[in-house]
Amino acid sequence: MNYIGSKYSILDYIDYVVEDFCKLKKKNIIFCDIFSGTNIVGKYFKRKGYNIISNDILYFSYIIAKAVIENNEELTFNELKEEGIEPFSYLNNLNGFKGFIYNNYANGGTKDKEIVRQFFSDENALKIDAIRLKIEEWKKLNKINSKEYDYLIASLVEASDKVANTASVYEAFLKKLKGSASKKMELKPLDIIIYPNKTFKAYNKDANVLIKEIKGDILYLDPPYNTRKYDTNYHMLETIALYDNPIIKGKAGIRVDTSKKSKYCIKKEALNALEDLIKNANFKYILLSYNDEGIISIEDIKKVMSKYGRYKRYEKRHKRYKSDKKRDYAKEYTIEYIHCLKK
Repeated sequence: MNYIGSKYSILDYIDYVVEDFCKLKKKNIIFCDIFSGTNIVGKYFKRKGYNIISNDILYFSYIIAKAVIENNEELTFNELKEEGIEPFSYLNNLNGFKGFIYNNYANGGTKDKEIVRQFFSDENALKIDAIRLKIEEWKKLNKINSKEYDYLIASLVEASDKVANTASVYEAFLKKLKGSASKKMELKPLDIIIYPNKTFKAYNKDANVLIKEIKGDILYLDPPYNTRKYDTNYHMLETIALYDNPIIKGKAGIRVDTSKKSKYCIKKEALNALEDLIKNANFKYILLSYNDEGIISIEDIKKVMSKYGRYKRYEKRHKRYKSDKKRDYAKEYTIEYIHCLKK
């Protein structure tokens, strides 16, 4: 999945810092990824045998966490299979339906409207609507349980993102369908990591609220670095996951709801939010990923974290994220810092 600030390319670096700084020898380590995004970091440490707490304020991220972090067993889809239905094959072969996605985010559905949008090809938009509605129908008819429901929606979110007609995020669409957006969407099963005798929990809360309710060993922080708002950048995935027919606005059809805007994207509020999170954390070790272009300065981070225990900083040069492929960026690389605190 295309995601701003994804840590996929530096997982080994994060692992090294965890091992070098924390040096935990206990067997049942509780690792919390409290700004989980696509759950790349949580999945990595789940595979290592850590107990995982995953959280994100965005619902689509939470649904992915329910599917690949909290879920710890093979899903059988027994009710469907008793009727001779293999869910992925069945959903992939549905006829399209003119629903919310097609009517608001595809050329065919918006061509006669004031604003014409093309976030998906007509075929893929019709398929997204049909699949999403069928999953909801199965749930209402008790043909799938809650785990199977979350898993299918997470699979749809992932599949939809692969055929989106964007440069990266969903604040804008491309004028012409790009190659990947022209391909027929295919729903595929997500990998389930099964680790017996471990506990995994997903939350969908404001991190600064949740931190007062949980405890563990390692708290990993990967908050927004800058003013790019994730609720806006990923509004499409949020709408596919929720399928709640939201009020939308503007050229990109962004959700009007503003309840998920992060203080970490607001320069005058980010530092106070970070200190509040650290102060209330019932975790021995806190690791904060933050690069050299973040709206909180390195010095301010060090000052705040040092109030609460022993501070250390690691750094690594990292190829920068480029949301606009045509833009001439001043730097090819950023410095990815991991600020560490032993409380």
